[in-house]
Amino acid sequence: MDVSFLGGPQPQHGVGVVAPFDFALDRELWRWVPDEVSLRLTRTPYVPVGVSLDLARMVSEHETLREAVRALSVSEPEVVAYACTSGSFVGGLAGERAMCEVMSTEGEVPSLTTSGALLDALDELGAGRIALVTPYTESVTRALEDYLGEAGVTVTGRAFLGLTRHIWKVPYRSVVDMARQAVVGAADALFISCTNLPTYDVIPQLEAELRMPVLSANQVTMWAALRAVGVHAVGPYQALLLRPDPTPASEVPPVPGDLPSQPEEQEGWT
Repeated sequence: MDVSFLGGPQPQHGVGVVAPFDFALDRELWRWVPDEVSLRLTRTPYVPVGVSLDLARMVSEHETLREAVRALSVSEPEVVAYACTSGSFVGGLAGERAMCEVMSTEGEVPSLTTSGALLDALDELGAGRIALVTPYTESVTRALEDYLGEAGVTVTGRAFLGLTRHIWKVPYRSVVDMARQAVVGAADALFISCTNLPTYDVIPQLEAELRMPVLSANQVTMWAALRAVGVHAVGPYQALLLRPDPTPASEVPPVPGDLPSQPEEQEGWT
């Protein structure tokens, strides 16, 4: 059968993703990705440690990053994203910048992290005060607050689950309940941390209920990575994705549960 009339496949923008060994939400990342982009994922090596500050340090060691990016480089991604919040905030602002430099040097492409993408997203929204939701223990949650404080971001309220494993199994209803607990003060936005915590379908519902932008770890990671290649992330009724079109890739500098139906429109705070 002659299939030459089909043409293609069409050229793809390659986005490399370095995820922790226990990452289980590959499909959620893809939901923000338009057809002209292909994700190329790799994982850090397994270590027998639960979710903790120790684990965050292990999965963000520079040699681990080099090896992961080296593997990704074979598929020639245009950008590399480190998809782990705790792994990228555990070393503070300087540690996050060092991670980006290591990945950019090894892969010779722009690189970013979830925690760095979060700060960019908050800046994009003009949000300096946020409510915080995490699945972490108190010590890991406090470390995230320290990172945010170092960047000049105030945490007005928080809720956390205290989990050290199986975070990807948390139902949307638990995420919603935590969000309601966390929004107790005057916040500009809500951030839901951890790339292993499912959030895609819950974001529009929370934005409508809480009347503020809602950011999540996977959302900001994909938003920043796609913007770096000049592509807009897709996702219904998400305030961050309603911003103007991204800068073309050529201009980006190479820096080393059941929920109610979705609302049809959002007003006021967007």
